[in-house]
Amino acid sequence: MVNYSLVENVLTDRKDDYSAIVHTKGSLDKEELISRMLNKGTLTTRTDILAVLNNLEETVEEVLLQGFSVVYPLFNTSFSISGVFEGALDSFDGNRHKLNVNLTKGLRLREAEKKVKLEKTTTAPLLPLIQEVKDSISGRVNEVLTVNGVLEVRGHNLRIEGDDPTCGLWFIDGNGEEFKAETIVENKPSRIIAIIPELRRETHQVKVVTQFMGNNKFLKVPKMAIHTKNLLVVDKE
Repeated sequence: MVNYSLVENVLTDRKDDYSAIVHTKGSLDKEELISRMLNKGTLTTRTDILAVLNNLEETVEEVLLQGFSVVYPLFNTSFSISGVFEGALDSFDGNRHKLNVNLTKGLRLREAEKKVKLEKTTTAPLLPLIQEVKDSISGRVNEVLTVNGVLEVRGHNLRIEGDDPTCGLWFIDGNGEEFKAETIVENKPSRIIAIIPELRRETHQVKVVTQFMGNNKFLKVPKMAIHTKNLLVVDKE
């Protein structure tokens, strides 16, 4: 059972326009998944299951490095290259281009998607939610980040507050390295405007971390929202 609730859509002018927020029951890591497998009564030991899973992960990594795509019941992989090539004779340059490993749902996940039951709840938890990231220099939405330009993040419960050092607006590159926006121009629950710092010319995700709850209340532990879109960093034209 998956719970969801409705919140007013701040991206449109219609007062009766709402969007759905899905509320996850939490995240399960590999160890927790192994525990659930053991609870099914299998004769296989934890060590055996861990060895098989580790072998699967290593094998997937190995075949990807060899240039193969993976078709698996849970997921499928493919390759793509981001960045602009300057003519037909240009070649891959790690400073201008990036190889991406893309994941899509496999057959098993697509079938599970059809079987999930939904239940509407009356109230939504006050968690930050990023709905849209707009690059003000180019005017493009959910596509690019112009270095030293202005970024507009819209959504719900975004206001950055709290004394935890992780609170802020962050940019995450493909290696997981994070860069903080040092200049926040506007800081509201529905919109944050900030200056984009100097970033590597590759794709990044935007993350908001805050202890803001509303009504002058603050969380003890920060909550975060990561925008699902990968945004390509570009220079001003």
